[in-house]
Amino acid sequence: MSVQQKPASTNPFDTQSDQPVMISRRAALIGLGSALLGTAGCSQTMDLASVQVDDFTTGSIRPRISVDKQVTSPDLMYASFTDSGFTLPPVPFAKINPKFQRQIVVDPTGERPGTIVVHLQERFLYLVQPGGDAIRYGVGIGKEGFVWSGRANIQYKKEWPTWTPPAEMIGRKPELEKYRGGQPGGLTNPLGARALYIFKDGRDTLFRVHGSPEWWSIGTAVSSGCVRMINQDVIDLYSRVPPGTPIVVM
Repeated sequence: MSVQQKPASTNPFDTQSDQPVMISRRAALIGLGSALLGTAGCSQTMDLASVQVDDFTTGSIRPRISVDKQVTSPDLMYASFTDSGFTLPPVPFAKINPKFQRQIVVDPTGERPGTIVVHLQERFLYLVQPGGDAIRYGVGIGKEGFVWSGRANIQYKKEWPTWTPPAEMIGRKPELEKYRGGQPGGLTNPLGARALYIFKDGRDTLFRVHGSPEWWSIGTAVSSGCVRMINQDVIDLYSRVPPGTPIVVM
């Protein structure tokens, strides 16, 4: 009498198999999703096409995921609110490329936590976080011939700053003569709701990281050299960085 051999199991969760088990991240998430739906008695289905997972083993997953109450849905991050007597209008975020909206990403910079890193070509500003993450913001940068790069520090910062156009800018745009003594802070001020002043070796570079009412310019190269941000984003960044913060523009 012959004994029929039981075929080897193809179930990655089969503990009876004598083959080594290698659970992929996709399989783990599918199993977890099924278990959760079953436990909750939920009749909804999980659309796996919408779950962005990679086929690598669970051993390569980073051990932590950042949670930050100020990095949430765009309708909350870019809503209207009143700040120091000025009411910021809502930002029509649906018209902005999602990659330029505030979000938490894996830090690509290798800089120490607390450092601001501006990638000019990518149009991103990163604030490096502990644990391998960064908060990423979309920015507008200087047009060709007006770009500054290097390592420096945020010497000081201001809320609703006065904007004083440099003499050479007034020379190019005589209509700015009326602001030679400074334009007071406000909703139409080119420096927006906040400004961070970049100094190198104790000297003012005349470049700033600042807000802008021109949200549509984020992701473009149109400024006179400064790094501009959505007003709601620069307020968020301002709240996170003290004077002396190192900044790398590259």
